[in-house]
Amino acid sequence: MLTQNHRLYWRKNRIVIAVLLGIWFAVTFGVSYFARSLDFTFFGWPFSFWVGAQGALGVYVGIIGFYAWYLNRLDVQHGADVEED
Repeated sequence: MLTQNHRLYWRKNRIVIAVLLGIWFAVTFGVSYFARSLDFTFFGWPFSFWVGAQGALGVYVGIIGFYAWYLNRLDVQHGADVEED
């Protein structure tokens, strides 16, 4: 049986997952959808190509880093950081 603490933990976790998936979706599909509007050269490459290839990867790494940091903090807050043997 889940306690109130477990329910709160998973509720917060699901909210963060939903927000991060929304950011992922916006970066993945939003940048490619509006890429034609970003039609100028940037260091010899089309800017839309540069944003799609480099900027999105940076955002993805940031999402992973934030999620790991947030879950570690959430584990400590809810007492889930104790390793059981």
